[in-house]
Amino acid sequence: QVKLVESGGGPVQTGGSLRLSCATSGLPVSTNYLAWFRQAPEKEREGVATIYIPHKVPYYADSVKGRFAISHDSAESTLYLQMSNLNADDTGMYYCAAGRQYGSKGLITSPATIGAWGQGTQVTVST
Repeated sequence: QVKLVESGGGPVQTGGSLRLSCATSGLPVSTNYLAWFRQAPEKEREGVATIYIPHKVPYYADSVKGRFAISHDSAESTLYLQMSNLNADDTGMYYCAAGRQYGSKGLITSPATIGAWGQGTQVTVST
């Protein structure tokens, strides 16, 4: 059974930092990427960062480039998202996801190739 369990969200002030974690288990052997998505109230879910495994090549949305860092600890089967210099636009529910992308690699923005989602962890950035 595939399980993705996020943790690490919470309230943070503008300019602060948070590290999100996603513990994974039961992933199909065909999985070749892990990703973070977020969804703000009344907005569509958007892809934030993707990392391809096992080569660990990361891709980021322009809005988070230089502030967020995605990483994967294969020994611990855990995906991370280190977020710094947070602002109000970063507020939302953050979800981790796993899937397989065929062909060219890049930031995953569509749910079409996602095979599993976590339940989400809330990040709230306030002034």
